[in-house]
Amino acid sequence: MNVKLLTGAGRGSTKKIVNAVLDARKNFGAELDDEELKKLCAKVYPEIGKILTEERTRIVATAGCLSRSKEPTVTDLYKKRLNFDVNKSVINNIINMGHESITDHDYLVFAIEDVSPVLEQLLIELRFVSFTIKSRREVDFSKAGYYTPDFRDKNGNLLSNNIELQRMYNEHMKYLFGSYSELLEMGLKKEDARFVLPYSFHSNIVMGCDAHVLKDLIIRFTKGRESKIAEVREFGGKLYEIMSEYVPYYKDIIDNMTVSDDDAVENYLNDSVQNYDYKLPEKVGLISAPLDADREIITTALMRFCGFTYNQAKEVYMERYANDEEEKKRIMREIFMGDKNELSQVSFRFEIPISLASLTHLSRHRTHNMMVPDFTPIRDLTSYCIPPVAREEHLRKLAEVYARNNELYLKFKEMGVTDTSLVYFYLAGTKVNFTTNMDGKTLAHISRLRACNKAQWEVRGITNQMRALVLKEAPIYGSMLGPDCEIFHVCHEGKESCGKVKAYADGKIL
Repeated sequence: MNVKLLTGAGRGSTKKIVNAVLDARKNFGAELDDEELKKLCAKVYPEIGKILTEERTRIVATAGCLSRSKEPTVTDLYKKRLNFDVNKSVINNIINMGHESITDHDYLVFAIEDVSPVLEQLLIELRFVSFTIKSRREVDFSKAGYYTPDFRDKNGNLLSNNIELQRMYNEHMKYLFGSYSELLEMGLKKEDARFVLPYSFHSNIVMGCDAHVLKDLIIRFTKGRESKIAEVREFGGKLYEIMSEYVPYYKDIIDNMTVSDDDAVENYLNDSVQNYDYKLPEKVGLISAPLDADREIITTALMRFCGFTYNQAKEVYMERYANDEEEKKRIMREIFMGDKNELSQVSFRFEIPISLASLTHLSRHRTHNMMVPDFTPIRDLTSYCIPPVAREEHLRKLAEVYARNNELYLKFKEMGVTDTSLVYFYLAGTKVNFTTNMDGKTLAHISRLRACNKAQWEVRGITNQMRALVLKEAPIYGSMLGPDCEIFHVCHEGKESCGKVKAYADGKIL
């Protein structure tokens, strides 16, 4: 695992400054040989890093003092925030009063290298973390490498046969990666062969977040429930080291933060449902929807543009639009062509059986409220996604891999290994029941992207199921859900377009 700070006060920022200085010197005829350059950089890097950290702290302190400042402008206030120690003290006082939004102005971007998708998924679930992940649809992961955990009991104690368990685990990982390569050789595409990849494989991520979110993430990963997974705890520790140096005003707060033990609730729930079987839904289900989403959206538009009360807008709707389907369609289309803010006033709640591999495609959209089952306790490793293009030999191999994987997991379980050490037995194709609440604007955005022919096939199928369910509840709004080629007869994929837009435009697809 490797975690680096790319921006804020990281090595990349300081190197740019050093190079700019050196370029300027060269323009005036002052040359430096390699040894002199190395010595200069060794001296300058930490000093510039310190200056940049002080500058970012100055910005946060300026934001903190703004609301009660007697200075006429932000710039005037900023010019006076010169003392680093005073700025840290001011920030700490404001944070301790509960006003942490000032730290939203301190944004950091990280390079996260060689971590598992277990950690990746936990990061994605944080709604305010920005991320870009290396594609498994396009890249061959046969030589990606993988994480090997220590194997512990339920009390966190290292098992006496840990070395032997690691040997067995590593042999199994080699088998799984070999099966992935075998499926590729058998003609299965990367996006389908990846379903046998273990959730131990190395992923690489660019992650961005503000200091406020970073603080919460560190507390969660070093002191919260997720910290029981050793890799997660290690990652939280690396972020803590970076924060201690580059976001110093949060260090004492993190050090003094205690997190209550939430195992009581977890154990209660486990005890109360132990006699019930774990079941996945067979298809996407609509759990809840507005009574009349079409009416609510158009009513909201009337409130927005006419300043009506809700009752006034509803009365106008019933008098003028309720029985005029064409006019409602025209208004809805205009809403979809605008900023779509009226759509955000209605919401739809779904339960979605989905593979862990494809879950990333939906969970990366940060504007919906989602709930992903916890990695532990592990419920079922035998339910998996089957590619529709899989031939008989592919199906046999998939069945073999999942059976063998589950068999070894159960063997480790019988030997006293806790589930927090066994999360890497999840395979990318393992299916879970994903629950989400999407407002109408988010659903429209996701439908536009994920119902496209370019989208991954599993997610495209899920999105089309969602569209069909919503269409029954809100026929006018639902008719506007879909890719741009279908709804507006345009395509933004350029040379990579599937060509379907021309068929829609020519009237060949109705």
